[in-house]
Amino acid sequence: MKLINIFHDFINLFYPIRCELCGSNLQFGEKSFCSLCLSELPRTNFHLNEDNEVARIFWGRVEIQMATAWYYFQKGGSVQKIIHELKYNNRKNIGYDLGYLIGTALQNSGFNKIDLIIPVPLHKIQYSKRGYNQSETIALGLSRGLDKPVDTKTLYRTVDNPTQTNKHRYQRWYNVKGVFALNNTENIQNKHILLVDDVITTGATIEACVTTLMKANNVKVSVIALAKA
Repeated sequence: MKLINIFHDFINLFYPIRCELCGSNLQFGEKSFCSLCLSELPRTNFHLNEDNEVARIFWGRVEIQMATAWYYFQKGGSVQKIIHELKYNNRKNIGYDLGYLIGTALQNSGFNKIDLIIPVPLHKIQYSKRGYNQSETIALGLSRGLDKPVDTKTLYRTVDNPTQTNKHRYQRWYNVKGVFALNNTENIQNKHILLVDDVITTGATIEACVTTLMKANNVKVSVIALAKA
């Protein structure tokens, strides 16, 4: 281990990897963020309580097994900066590293009983413009942490609808109504799916995805997001 630490320090001397938030050099074992910045992010701990703010969003709308978001999204805060870097500045590592961190933390929770992980999909036009799906990067990290497979083929977006940003609750619901579809229901039937998104606000996008996933036989869905706005 000491040799690995020495090698890391030597490489970091010439090619320093810096914290995405404070810019300090990362130490051995740190990924994307230094330990101090990670400790200061506003954790929700919703996963410890089934009756939480995210779960309540979907009451009377769609049937969700479990629901959580890992951080609170505060305007102008560190989590907003993280989401912005992840979505718009090609920082795919942020989604993967935080997904892995969250997945590792959930290994002994009910979320480890899921069968399959599905990220909220981007339309192919948006995927082509951005080059990646930010929710998929989170899902891939979760997959490693939970040791569960990821499916990016079954659920897809049929319409390149406008962004949900700055829309009110009804506008958000109407904007995503009927925009998702399934390629092959056999891939997910009889499965407990963990649906992954970057930010949950009104839950309109998640509701539309769950409604679509439920068209397959005997499907159960749980939900996780990086942040709750």
